[in-house]
Amino acid sequence: MSRNKFMTADEAVKMIKDGDTVSLIGGGGGLMEATHTFRAVSRRFISTGFPRNLTVLHALGIGDKKTEGMNHFAHEGLVRRVIGGHWVWSPKMQEMARDEKIEAYVLPSGCVMQLYREIGGQRPGLFTHVGLGTFVDPRHQGGKMNQSAKEDLVEVVTIGGKEMLWYKSFPINVTIIRGSFGDADGNISLDQEAANIDVYAAALAAHNSGGIVIAQVRTAVDVNSMPARSIRVPGVIVDAVVVDPEQRMSYDLPYDPTISGERRGPVDVEAPASLNVRTLIARRAYQELRDGDTINFGVGIGEGVAKMVAKKGEVNRFYQTIEHGTYGGSLLVGLLFGFAKNASAMIDGPSQFDFYAGGGLDTAFLGFGELDEMGDVNVSKLGGLTVGPGGFMDIAQNAKKVVFCGTFDTKGSQIEITANGLRIERRGDVRKLVKKVEQITYSGMQATKLGHEAIYITERAVFKLTGAGVALTEIAPGVDLQRDILDHMGFIPLMPEPPRVMDFALFSD
Repeated sequence: MSRNKFMTADEAVKMIKDGDTVSLIGGGGGLMEATHTFRAVSRRFISTGFPRNLTVLHALGIGDKKTEGMNHFAHEGLVRRVIGGHWVWSPKMQEMARDEKIEAYVLPSGCVMQLYREIGGQRPGLFTHVGLGTFVDPRHQGGKMNQSAKEDLVEVVTIGGKEMLWYKSFPINVTIIRGSFGDADGNISLDQEAANIDVYAAALAAHNSGGIVIAQVRTAVDVNSMPARSIRVPGVIVDAVVVDPEQRMSYDLPYDPTISGERRGPVDVEAPASLNVRTLIARRAYQELRDGDTINFGVGIGEGVAKMVAKKGEVNRFYQTIEHGTYGGSLLVGLLFGFAKNASAMIDGPSQFDFYAGGGLDTAFLGFGELDEMGDVNVSKLGGLTVGPGGFMDIAQNAKKVVFCGTFDTKGSQIEITANGLRIERRGDVRKLVKKVEQITYSGMQATKLGHEAIYITERAVFKLTGAGVALTEIAPGVDLQRDILDHMGFIPLMPEPPRVMDFALFSD
């Protein structure tokens, strides 16, 4: 039987109907993003007014923080509801959530990826401990990020005497995925992509819900020309193949086989960054590394630790992981966070999050937006703006040790670093160490129950989670405990012992 599933992007997106639930794939910065097809959805809506009232679901952040990715769906009337793991890549969608123009929900990225598998298997949903005690726990907010969000997507259940969260299944009508090569039968290879993420799981969820799968690829190939092991999504679950010969590995990167894992090559190591507050925090965080640890680096200051590991040629001292499914290699940062050169292994995203949820991580280096006296951390809603945690919750809740890295305050802070320590010239206008966080993304109480370790590192002080709350353990040389630290916190930290002075070597350029 002959098949031909090739069609243009404009033809493919006509299959999306009003009210459909559409799942999208991507990892920020253009990673695995079907940009050409996303643009076709936006173009169709602008010219015809259809489709309308979509529910859009995505696990990771998608976009360039400007106009691409989820920004193509940020039109009033096009989208009714968004369930997203990470929102900062789409400022337009953040504004729509803030202005109550959509129903806004946030679920942990790993839970979304794993929920795809449950939907694909026609099971009732995902049952997991991930999210207990945080804002996705329905006893707090249930993942609802604005007043327009009314539906309960998550419930608390007890299974075998253990409390868990039930992330409920629902049908997915359309999934838009991306690959490198596709044939007329719909077989899709990811051989020249930077990650696998949740491509197969999301495609299966749509197919087994009776929906459609649209796959964008860069290159069309003949049927039976691809090795079977190269095909990550079989044609049986793909309905349309869209070819975009201009498809790039990222927005700025056309193609690099050392990032796709096809071959190994030299890595450009950046010159050491000048000493500033962020590198100072990264230096102190680096001291928490232990040989042989399995580690994860989050976006932000945590990336600085990854840079230090690369500069020191110490990649092989640790087992590095990224939530996108990548192991080893040299991690890229900034808009290329999620990409790695010379990776040692690349697996699918849901399986990577299984590894995290099961306690496979020894140490994680993550950022924080707010910290309170109970050790709770907020990175998901700041100043009333929906941010989303991405893989933060799946990682932070289950790593044996979490090193949170962030500045003591923000907005206008001016600090001079000398060999003798810090001089606070101007304090930031926004406190980050507060009495109670705006939203709980990491629960100190839950971490204590699990016996996990948490350290909070800022440029002027280091704190540690205890069973009674947050304790101050170190202060930077040159700062005054009362004037520069305690007077600018929303709570008084525990001090069972006088805080020791941070290592002077950290402050030397």
